[in-house]
Amino acid sequence: VQLVESGGGSVQAGGSLRLSCAASVSTDSRYCMGWFRQAPGKEREEVATIERNSSIRYAASVKGRATISKDNAKNTLYLQMNSLEPEDTAMYYCAADELNHGLAWRGYTYWSQGTQVTVS
Repeated sequence: VQLVESGGGSVQAGGSLRLSCAASVSTDSRYCMGWFRQAPGKEREEVATIERNSSIRYAASVKGRATISKDNAKNTLYLQMNSLEPEDTAMYYCAADELNHGLAWRGYTYWSQGTQVTVS
């Protein structure tokens, strides 16, 4: 499984970004998929996930500001982030796994290369 991200960059506080993650496999119910991030000097943390039954979970830190979605026709996972804050600055990763792991990033097997998001 290969995951290729796009859409990171620099944005001012209060702005928005949409991240995309193109998968080499079908993004239908066979995979649990999610977004995670890691800031310098900090542990990787959850952002949002879509489980195999399409249940969606958000981390408390982004709830109300983030929307995770996927387009199975394009095999692409998305993360829309609004009202960005400097605290959202991090390397963002998408991940997938055949099993449901929800927000527990350590359970995911397949990872993208990461894309930097900088909020100033």
